[in-house]
Amino acid sequence: MNLDKQKTAIISGITGQDGAYLTKLLLSKNYTVIGLTRSYTNSKIKNLEYLGLHNLVTIEECDLLDFSSLLKLFTKFNPDEFYNLGAQSSVGLSFEQPIGTIHYNTISVLNILEAIRILKLNTKFYQASSSEMYGKVNHLPIDDKTPLHPLSPYAISKASAYWTVINYRESYGIYGVNGVLFNHESYLRSNNFFVKKVIISALEIATGNLAYLKVGNIDIKRDFGYAPDYVDAMFLSLQQEKAGDYFICSGNSIYLRDIVEYVFKKFNIPLDKIVIDPHFFRPAEILDLYGDNQKAKSDLGWNYSKSFYEVLDLLIEEELKNQK
Repeated sequence: MNLDKQKTAIISGITGQDGAYLTKLLLSKNYTVIGLTRSYTNSKIKNLEYLGLHNLVTIEECDLLDFSSLLKLFTKFNPDEFYNLGAQSSVGLSFEQPIGTIHYNTISVLNILEAIRILKLNTKFYQASSSEMYGKVNHLPIDDKTPLHPLSPYAISKASAYWTVINYRESYGIYGVNGVLFNHESYLRSNNFFVKKVIISALEIATGNLAYLKVGNIDIKRDFGYAPDYVDAMFLSLQQEKAGDYFICSGNSIYLRDIVEYVFKKFNIPLDKIVIDPHFFRPAEILDLYGDNQKAKSDLGWNYSKSFYEVLDLLIEEELKNQK
C-alpha cells in the first residue's frame, strides 16, 4: 500500500530490532525515514544492513537529552510521525545504573513532547512503553484498569514516561500514544536478552564450544511475541483518528523453563546442561505477566495469533541459516 503523500517519520532507537523492522515497514509504505543516533562515530547499523535498509534511510546525530538539538531536528524535518524506541532498555542494568536509566528514559520523552508543543507541530508521537511498569499485579491479564506497580528502576522510568505522554495528550492536545509492549523477540535481538542468549548458548553447546547454560530464575512466566509483527501495531496506533494507549502482546504467558527445555530438545542437548546461577537473580522479580490485546486487535485491526513455540521455531531457523 502506498500513501498518496509521502510522509516523514523519525525513529529514535532505529538500530535496535524494533527500529529495524519498523523501518522496513515504513519504507514499504513510501515513508521517508530518519533514524537518530547519539553519535555518528558509535553508530551501529548492522540490523539495518541485515535487512538491506542502510542505504534507504537518513541517519541524523541527535542526543535526546539535548533540547536544542531536538528543536533543530524538528525544525529541519517537521515529521508526520515520531517513534521513540530509544532507551536504556535493560532491566538488569537498571539496578546497577538507576540514576542514569531513570534520567535518560524520562527526560528524553519530556524533551521530545516539549519540542512538539513549543513548535506547535502536528507530529504524532509513539512512545514504546513496557509491561514492566505493572510489576506486582493482583490480577491477570493486565489491562487498562491495572494499576502500575514498577519493581525496577527501568520500570519506574517507563512509568514516568507513560504518564508524561498522557499528560501532554490531555493538557496540550498532542497526539501521543503509549504502546505497552510485552517481551518480543527476533533474530535481531541483542545477545544479552534471555531468549537470544538461550538459542545462541544451545548452538554453542551443540557444537562443543560451551559446557553449559547459566540462567537465573526460570520458574517465572512472561508474555512473549514476535517483533516483526509487533511493529505493525506501532504503525497502526498512529493511523487512528484519536490517540490512545494499547497493549501489544500475545495474551498468553509461558515459563522461561519451558522455553529453555524446548530449545535444548530441538538441539538434542541434555537438560543437565542447564545451570541455575543465583548471580542472575534480580532483587525483585515478577512471577507471572501477560496482557490483554483485545483493544489493539479490535481498534487497530492488528492480527496476531502466533504461539511462542512457533516464534521459537522461526528464531532457531533464522539463527541456523545465519551461522557460518
